[in-house]
Amino acid sequence: MRLAHEGLEESTACLVADDGELLRRWPFGRCCTPGHFGLAVKDYTHSTAPNRRYPDLITQRLLKAAIEGRAAPYNYDELRALAKHFTEAEDAANRVERQVGKSAAALLLESRIGEQFDSIVTGASSRGTWVRPLNVPVEGKLVQGLSGLDVGDRVRVQLIDTNVERGYIDFKQVGSSRHG
Repeated sequence: MRLAHEGLEESTACLVADDGELLRRWPFGRCCTPGHFGLAVKDYTHSTAPNRRYPDLITQRLLKAAIEGRAAPYNYDELRALAKHFTEAEDAANRVERQVGKSAAALLLESRIGEQFDSIVTGASSRGTWVRPLNVPVEGKLVQGLSGLDVGDRVRVQLIDTNVERGYIDFKQVGSSRHG
């Protein structure tokens, strides 16, 4: 089954079976997506991870109504509000997930303050310089000795502080930089 609107007036869409049989034709609003570039398809939808189940339910309700010839259960404004809410909720969940990861990394290194690590610079901007030790799967901020470093530089650092609650890991440079 696929959605189709090729060759139709812009305000119409169709649900077409795999054998080409027209199952349903209905008005097509701005809520429809332009497709999926990476898959090179014009009409596209899919089910996703558990954090996306309610948006998937909305999609299933819309498809079911279309297949059964009923009016869409949501108007454009309702869909826009739902999409905004779902996006904000997913963004909030992603922020929590990132924070938990950062806090776990800080907890992992908490007992290793004072140790030195060979590392690589992973970020350098006005907001700070970030390093990733080569033998520990964490990233932290270089708070001392950061001048002249670029992304990709290898540098010897010493762990000087962690803050588990905030997810902070702070390093200082203890060895000279060399391009890696």
